[in-house]
Amino acid sequence: MLLIQGSAGGTTLTGTLYEPGEDAPSFRGAPDDGSPYVWVCDAFYEVESGGQMQQVGSRELRIAFETPMPRGFESRERAIEAAKEHVRTQFARLGVVGDSVEVEVLEPEAAEG
Repeated sequence: MLLIQGSAGGTTLTGTLYEPGEDAPSFRGAPDDGSPYVWVCDAFYEVESGGQMQQVGSRELRIAFETPMPRGFESRERAIEAAKEHVRTQFARLGVVGDSVEVEVLEPEAAEG
């Protein structure tokens, strides 16, 4: 299992990449394509009303979350690449783009401290 973590503007988003032999979470509506690598992470976007208040840099935003949708991949490299892209895309949806998003690939033990 790997954690793919993106940080920008004082906010962090972390998703999980399940590797062969690990059990990815299953829930109603989740695809089951038997892929050896499964990426699971929240998706979110800014909304005018409702949502959850979040401070991102100097901006206070209302953020709505989408249901996480697992994605399967055949190779570790492609899974990590897609996970990094997903994390950057979520920040871009809030107006945070480019090199201001720091993305790390962590072993769970390293993330715990």
